[in-house]
This record gives sequence, structure tokens and C-alpha cells, in this order.
Amino acid sequence: MSKNLTKREEDYSKWYNELVVKADLAENSGVRGCMVIKPYGYAIWEKMQAELDRMFKETGHSNAYFPLFVPKSMFEAEEKNAEGFAKECAIVTHYRLKNDETRPGKLMVDPNAKLEEELIVRPTSEAIIWSTYKNWVQSYRDLPLLINQWANVVRWEMRTRLFLRTAEFLWQEGHTAHATKAEAIEESEKMMHVYADFAESFMAIPVIKGLKTETERFAGADETYCIEALMQDGKALQAGTSHFLGQNFAKAFDVKFANQDGKQEYVWGTSWGVSTRLMGALVMTHSDDNGLVLPPNLAPIQVVIVPIFRTDEEFDIISTVANDLTASFKKLGVSVKFDNRTTQKPGFKFAEWELKGVPVRIAVGPKDIENGTFEIARRDTLSKEVISKDGAVEYVSGLLQQIQKDLFNRALDYRDTHITEVNSFEEFKEVLENKTGFISAHWDGTTETEEKIKDLTKATIRCIPLDRIEEEGKCIFSGAKSTGRVLFAKAY
Repeated sequence: MSKNLTKREEDYSKWYNELVVKADLAENSGVRGCMVIKPYGYAIWEKMQAELDRMFKETGHSNAYFPLFVPKSMFEAEEKNAEGFAKECAIVTHYRLKNDETRPGKLMVDPNAKLEEELIVRPTSEAIIWSTYKNWVQSYRDLPLLINQWANVVRWEMRTRLFLRTAEFLWQEGHTAHATKAEAIEESEKMMHVYADFAESFMAIPVIKGLKTETERFAGADETYCIEALMQDGKALQAGTSHFLGQNFAKAFDVKFANQDGKQEYVWGTSWGVSTRLMGALVMTHSDDNGLVLPPNLAPIQVVIVPIFRTDEEFDIISTVANDLTASFKKLGVSVKFDNRTTQKPGFKFAEWELKGVPVRIAVGPKDIENGTFEIARRDTLSKEVISKDGAVEYVSGLLQQIQKDLFNRALDYRDTHITEVNSFEEFKEVLENKTGFISAHWDGTTETEEKIKDLTKATIRCIPLDRIEEEGKCIFSGAKSTGRVLFAKAY
């Protein structure tokens, strides 16, 4: 099997695009800016979804589903949110087609089927959900309301890239309502920590927790919490956000409750989400010039067994051993595939599973059976070991845990060596162009300075780290007083 992947160092963007397609994760569809997520790619997303869903339910949330369409007047109710998403909205204006009499066999919009009110295809669901919450919340006894939905959304992006930015994408969006400001802030922070735990424990991606600046904040939020990751090309990627909405949506949709004293108050809200963009983060954080490298905790296939044989008799003997091995792995909850295709040679299979990032490969041939051993290969390091048949299952089980840790530590080491403190704008530009990564620098806190730096360098403030040290300094651009460092980077 020929991979023919562009080298990362030659063209990182091209390498990424080729890998997503050749590893059978996704492909562009016949609809501009939209993608087809293929079975192997969707299997990874399903594992992400399952783990996140479990974590949401463990923190008291329930799943529901809300409509894809939002009446335009409803969408406009919260002005900042509507304004923030206006340029990305797809709009439904008619509800019927009819035959075009001037072009036989073609259809046209029926001018008599114009909607009384245009419908927005949801770019996010705050409007439709908060209009519903108005009917669900009457008393403090109805709170907190902890709802999540798994859905698709549409944002009419002009420049698209598989998983990272598409016109339609899959995500989850949590929407909660609370009796007090403190409870809502606690919820926003809690979900940021859930996302960080997922990214680090399952994706093996180290993240920095922080707050967005006012410019980068979600439209309609009082505060946006985020987790930021660093890709292998030194660019940052926003891996998840959690928004403290204050009472903005409650006031826009008149969501009130009677408190314990019988007085009417507006509820406090949050919303939080991650999307199929995480698939892009997974690919870009760990993979190499040979293909995908998947952390075992999210790999659809954790172990692949490849038989090496010449005769039908050898294949039958190897199959018996492989089937026993498969059963042993399954008992331990390890996902395993015995690649018993007779239409492809071992070399092709090795290359295919390497490209698809299966963490561990076991080769079994007649000599292995004779010697009572298996050849075990790690995808992350491309190293091989010969292990006794009797201890193989236990060894591989431990190896999967080790690979998960090693991938995280490797990504952490890269991230930590690519956080650079600078004290001047010249230093800032030099690091940005040559070393890349996160740049820790003093900022005067003004939107004006933030925008000027972005215009000149294309770098944005990724976050104000939650663990930052308060220290007096001078803004690298304006020279004005600063109370602490923020993290800048070029980003996806």
C-alpha cells in the first residue's frame, strides 16, 4: 500500500489534508464546504462522544434535542448573539419547489410558497433553547436545568478544511439555567475542567485553561472559559469553550423564576460545547509522516493481528491462534481486529494499519507459533519486540496504557518547550516567525492594542491563563502598564 504523504516539514497543511483523506477519516462532499465523515473517522468520533456523554451524565446533565430551524425574530432577540453570527447564517425563505416550465425536467422555487417568517438554520442553539426554557422554568424548584444536546449546526464558512472548519459540523452543546450567579459561574468552570480532563485523559492532548478576552468572547456571553492546545506546527487550536451567559438570554427571552420568597428573578445561564474540530486536533497533535497516530483510549481498533502465511494449512493454524488471542483481548475490553483477508499481502496490511494509526500490531507466522512468540510493534515509536505467547495479552494491555502516557508526555514536552516569554514587540515577532508556539507577553488590556497586534502579525490572544501570576509589567506593544502575561499565538 503506497501512502505518498507529503512530509509535515514540507507543507503541514497539505500533509494534514492528505492524511485525513488517505486514512479514511473524511472527504469533501458534493455540497460546498461540507464533509462526509467516513466509517473509520466516525468510529473515532463515536468514542469521543461516548466518553464525553458519560462525563456529562456523571455531572448531572441530561440529553434532549431541539429544532434545527430558528425563526428569525427569535434569533434576533439576543442582539449580541445575533450580530455575532449574522454573517455565517444560512436562511430558509421558501418551503416548496415546482416544475420550471421554461426548462423541462428542472425545478424552481415556488414564488407562492414564501415563508411568512424566514427561518435561520441554527449556527448555535441558544435562541431556540432559551425560548423553550421560558415554559420550563416557573419556580426555584425547577432549577438548576442541566441540558445537553448532540446535534449538527451550520455556519457558512468561506474557507473550509476537513474537521477544522466546515459549513456543517457535528457537536454537543450544553445549555444550563441556574438560580444564582455563583452557581452559573461554577457550572461554566466545571465544564471547562470536564473538557480539559477529556482532552488530556483520552485525547492525550495537554491543554491550557484560561479566559478569552472581550474580543474573543462568545457573542452574548459575559465570560468565556476555554482550553487551548498546541499543534505540531506551532499553531494553537481552541479545543473547547464554556460560556457564562449572565442573565443576557434570560432577559432576552423573559425566563424568570419565583425564588423562595416568592419574588420573580431572571435565571442565570451557561452554554458550552466541543465539536468534530477535536478530530482535527487529534490528527495534528500526534500523527507523523507515516500516517495517523491514535491514542489507545480513542482508537477504534487498539490491536490488529496480521497473519503471515504461504499455505492454506499455515493460515488455518495461525487463525486458530489468532482467534484465541482475539477472545483473550476482548475479555479485557481491548478492541482487536484479526485481519484475515486473503486478498492482501502482509506488507500491504502493515502499511494500511500504520496509516490508520492502530496503536499495536501483532504479527503471527509459522515460526512464531513454532517458537511460542509474537512480534509486537508499537505505532507511536515504530519499534518492535518479540514477546512470549503466554505473556502477550498482559504485555499488550500494559503497553496500551504506556502508549497513552507516552503520547501525552511527548505532546506536553513539545507544548512546554514552545511557550516563550518575551518582553518586547521585536522579540514577539521574532519568536512568532521562527520558533512559533505560545508567546507569553504583557498586554495592556485594551481591545485597541489586541487588534493592532492581530493586524500586524495575525497572532491573537488565545487566553488569559487561569493560573497566571499577577505581576506588574509593560505591554510589549504600547508600553502601557500591565498586570500580567497573556498567551498569544497564530491559531486555527
